[in-house]
Amino acid sequence: MGNALTKWLLTWGVETRGTLPVPPEERTDTQFFKIFFFWFSSNFNILSFSAGTLGPAAFGLSTRDSCLVILFFNMLCCLPPAYLATWGPKLGLRQMVQARFSFGYFGVIIPCILNLIGMFGFSIFNSILGGQTLASVTDGNLSWTLGIVVIAIISLFLSFCGYTVLNWYERLAWIPVLVSFLVALGLGGEHLSTAVPTEPATAVAVFSFSSVIAGFVISYSSIVSDFTSYYRPDVSNLKIALYVYLGDLLPIAGLQCLGAAVASSAPLVPAWEAGWNLGSQSNIGGLLNAMLSPVGNFGKFLTVLLSLSVTGNIAATFYSMSFNIQLFIPTLVVVPRYVFSLVSFAIVLPLSIVGSHRFYDTLGNFTALIGYWASDYIAVVLVEHFVFRPRNTLHSSTMGYDLTQWNSPRLLPTGIPAVTAGVLTFGLIIPCMSQALFVGPIGEKTGDIAFEIAFVLCAVLYLWLRTVEVWWRGVI
Repeated sequence: MGNALTKWLLTWGVETRGTLPVPPEERTDTQFFKIFFFWFSSNFNILSFSAGTLGPAAFGLSTRDSCLVILFFNMLCCLPPAYLATWGPKLGLRQMVQARFSFGYFGVIIPCILNLIGMFGFSIFNSILGGQTLASVTDGNLSWTLGIVVIAIISLFLSFCGYTVLNWYERLAWIPVLVSFLVALGLGGEHLSTAVPTEPATAVAVFSFSSVIAGFVISYSSIVSDFTSYYRPDVSNLKIALYVYLGDLLPIAGLQCLGAAVASSAPLVPAWEAGWNLGSQSNIGGLLNAMLSPVGNFGKFLTVLLSLSVTGNIAATFYSMSFNIQLFIPTLVVVPRYVFSLVSFAIVLPLSIVGSHRFYDTLGNFTALIGYWASDYIAVVLVEHFVFRPRNTLHSSTMGYDLTQWNSPRLLPTGIPAVTAGVLTFGLIIPCMSQALFVGPIGEKTGDIAFEIAFVLCAVLYLWLRTVEVWWRGVI
């Protein structure tokens, strides 16, 4: 019955492949531009807008200071996912399968767990935002809960179908969102020239906000090759990297800057303020609906389109969750990928409903925390790649990775250096934190510099520990 269902779904274009490598003969996709639209649509949504509002709302920064932080740190933090995306066509491996070559067969379970926590968290935030925004146009006739259900079901369908349908949807999904934001900007642009007075920016506020911005985008580093592993291996690395870099930078920085500007002006516009703080709870959907309300029912229609902007991001995240679940429990590699989209949906939906009224208070803390572990992950895989893998000249066509080892615990690294380095960095990460959740003694004076410290310290520790492992084992 299971095989019959899978064969039937294959005829409808549903992707079933999970963590199994994509062989070279199946890496035939030459429409490389799709990866730009994939990331552009995934990020061109109301979650990016809401993250920008944190600058003025949570950290007391002016529009100018918020935008400078947004631009600089996004330009920097979009680099790792852009580079790691180039590995997908060369190796044909999903991102966290690649991580086995540094974290080991069993050690990779730990980053998989952390990655799953991050993906579940972002899916929950997006579901809440989408449901909240959808409910805001109904004048109380549609609850946040029902709105969340609608958003989650649409996302499940896109994720269930897999690579082909996801790319088709992402190629077009940004267009109505752009129209909606342009109309909102046209209607409310005159208000953005006046902002609430703020105190001069402090290092603490700047670095704390920067950690939120960093966590928002560098977390893609742990999933980005999931969407490039079907491309031809001979594609230019620069082409893929630029597509991904611009696909992340343009929508994220643009909408975050708009969110910062709107948050700075909203307290001075009664309708915006009322929509934003509806029922004494921060309501991004209510704020957007208030911005579009001058055009009546057309504004409500555009607000509905904005609510659907999160579905592409949720669907892409459900897609990557499938591979992480299979790596977390390796025996599940025989289960078709689409089954785990259903599992992800079943977990995200109830958690979104339960947490729907605590969204805004946790967004900043969550994105910062995700950034800490993502910095560790990036440091480990880059040191492994640049320091240890180039020595392996036998596999130069696959960048020094012997792809026959991907599923062999004894042939892969032990993972002890990677896990140990990651754990040890938290001894310095915690004192360097500065978020509402916790303020460490260093972070209290400098602002949150934990994600920068995590990257540097983890790179140094992993370099030393991995060198000892290679010397001890006599093999990479």
